Amino acid sequence: MSVTAPAPRLDSAGKRNDHTLVGTAVGTALEWFDWSIYGTFAAFFAANFFTSKEAAHAFQNTWWVFFIGFLARPIGGFFFGRIADTRGRRTSMILTSAFAGVGSLIIGIAPSHMLIGVFAVVLLLLGRFIQGLAHGGEQPAAQAYLAEAAPPDRRGLWSTLIYTAGTLGANLGILLAALLSTWLGAGGMVASGWRIAFIVGFLGSMWAVWTRYRMPETQTFAEAADRPKVDLWAEIVRSRVVAVKVIGMTAGLTVSYYLFLVVVSGYSIAVLGADPTATLWTGFAMNFFFVALLPVWGLLSDRIGHRPVMLIGTLGMALVTLPLLGFIDGSWQRLAITLAVAYTFLTAPCAISPAYMAELVPTRIRTIGVGFPMALATAIFGGTAGLLQSALAARYHSQTPFAIYVIALLLVSAAIVWSLPETRGKDLADEDAPSIVHA
Repeated sequence: MSVTAPAPRLDSAGKRNDHTLVGTAVGTALEWFDWSIYGTFAAFFAANFFTSKEAAHAFQNTWWVFFIGFLARPIGGFFFGRIADTRGRRTSMILTSAFAGVGSLIIGIAPSHMLIGVFAVVLLLLGRFIQGLAHGGEQPAAQAYLAEAAPPDRRGLWSTLIYTAGTLGANLGILLAALLSTWLGAGGMVASGWRIAFIVGFLGSMWAVWTRYRMPETQTFAEAADRPKVDLWAEIVRSRVVAVKVIGMTAGLTVSYYLFLVVVSGYSIAVLGADPTATLWTGFAMNFFFVALLPVWGLLSDRIGHRPVMLIGTLGMALVTLPLLGFIDGSWQRLAITLAVAYTFLTAPCAISPAYMAELVPTRIRTIGVGFPMALATAIFGGTAGLLQSALAARYHSQTPFAIYVIALLLVSAAIVWSLPETRGKDLADEDAPSIVHA
């Protein structure tokens, strides 16, 4: 796993290194598949792990385990981030794919509560914790890899591959759920149909490991590795300013992302009584709309800058969140309209935040400097999205309290972005280039 492999940039003939894009895309898609199928199938497997006479209560318990996965993400961000910044982005990405697969396998074969009692919940927690470790390290390493591989004037467009591949991977899980639900029915899904998804996730992750093994390391990292070693811990301490700002940038984005791409559909099925098959197919179709918008925002950011696009999306989401949450009622038609409006704005920060964050820190700590604070913010705000939304809706019989919470976080994120410099086209190999790390 040499770090001196050819750089995955455009060659003299203008051709991309196929292994760079394919390996990143396949690994990210399958890792996100592993991570997201928990939320997609939670309404079906809740009764297998938790004994409760009320479906809503059992469903809420699955979100506590969902949150445990988020608690593991900062640990994964730190652990795999350190590997990425010392041993290479490629090495870290291979390991995150392997961990994601193992976590899925544990959940997929775990016996039910009826067979082994509380140990069923223990296995569910273990599998989700391992998935959390993997997901905490996956995105920072992948976005650092792509940012270093991309031509500077197309970094915004290239960075859209993260959420494009990830969303398609999550959409594959929704497609599988919709097909299984259509084929097996609700009873079959609750009995054992949900297990198929986790077994598929394990097999896919093993394929991702092989795909990423064929990838080269980036030239930017290879050149940095040849320089005199730095004190990583000292660099992390010096990067405390960027860590705080990454947390602020991530807070509003992550809670909005998990609300509209994960929580809303599951809540519609489990609490609002929506038809599972219709809801799953609606989410599946609208996610293609999400993917289609990503390169549009990426291209625009390469023309007008990353900062303006981040602000448009973040402030737009703050404007529409309250009316959208009050609009859903369990019908697939209203769900489709809700997602279409939300995705129009949400795709803007999703498209270019990987590039923007990578441009804010130097090569020697590009992964851990972004990965740990981003995973911490995702754990705190994204991991609690489902719990808070369902708890507040049950307590107040209204979506307004949770909407106010989301809007507040989005305004914080917008304020952080407003304070940042424009970094479009920055030379990532220049360790002395201006950044906010040591501000």
